[in-house]
Amino acid sequence: MSCDRASSPGSFIVTPSAAPDDSPALRDPLLLSVGERVRTLRLRRGLTRKATAAAAGISERHLANLELGTGNASILILAQVAGALGCALAEVIGDSTTASPEGLLIRSLLAGRSEAELRQVRQMLSALFGQGRDPARIGRVALVGLRGAGKSTLGIMLSHSMDLPFIELSREIERIAGCGLAEIHSLVGSAGYRRLEREALDAVLAAHPRFVLATPGGLVSEPSTFGQVLDRCFTVWLRATPEDHMDRVVAQGDFRPMAASRAAMDDLKRILAGREAFYAKADLAFDTSGRSLEQAASELAAVVRAALGIESTAGAATP
Repeated sequence: MSCDRASSPGSFIVTPSAAPDDSPALRDPLLLSVGERVRTLRLRRGLTRKATAAAAGISERHLANLELGTGNASILILAQVAGALGCALAEVIGDSTTASPEGLLIRSLLAGRSEAELRQVRQMLSALFGQGRDPARIGRVALVGLRGAGKSTLGIMLSHSMDLPFIELSREIERIAGCGLAEIHSLVGSAGYRRLEREALDAVLAAHPRFVLATPGGLVSEPSTFGQVLDRCFTVWLRATPEDHMDRVVAQGDFRPMAASRAAMDDLKRILAGREAFYAKADLAFDTSGRSLEQAASELAAVVRAALGIESTAGAATP
């Protein structure tokens, strides 16, 4: 590749010194797979390359390069191509649900369904594949929510009130890994941490028939793990205002948010907004804001007992 100085000072025009080798072996595997998928979708719909390019608002040459795996199209171009092919962008890029005709037919059945209908489908599929809600789940209480909601503090108090053992999933993850959470993230990254999180959850469920469990705030980031919690435990979402979340994190001794408080608060609100729909899948939501610790603990125990049909007398926690 050579650089020729353009007529304007300080600018360059980059020109190829030789034509690139378009051998499939030298092309990027991802671009090849996307190109092949676009070509397959086009042919499946009986469209010519010219007609597809026109509908997508791109040149036929651009589409040809995309199908050959030699063109690195932008996400906007791929969206235009998906629109021309009458399919979702995910089908062009490729995911596990687009790998077979049955997967695509299932996707079409679910398209446009309400949240309530999708929940019904999920529960039916869980039951079909032997992963339905465990009848013993009422003996297991799992607390979910963002950091600073009170899962650990209120979880311990709830376990004492209900005469159940208290388990903190983060500690179980550290025990399995043999190191702290920060070191886990440093050594194996987010994907490795999520695998350890699921391993720790499965171990807790296998070893303990009854408990109060405090879960990490990001557990909902892995849908299969969160689904296991929903199916195997009575799940309580501990809610709080973003301001209370921030204040409690700082009170725990983490002063990092104070370094850029406005940015940290904005990030916290975005995280909460992104996870809220998942947290809302819990059996029960309990707002911890505007309550003293003692009041929150007492009221939480009362609403959990009422939901589970457990007498309020001490030691009557056996479902």
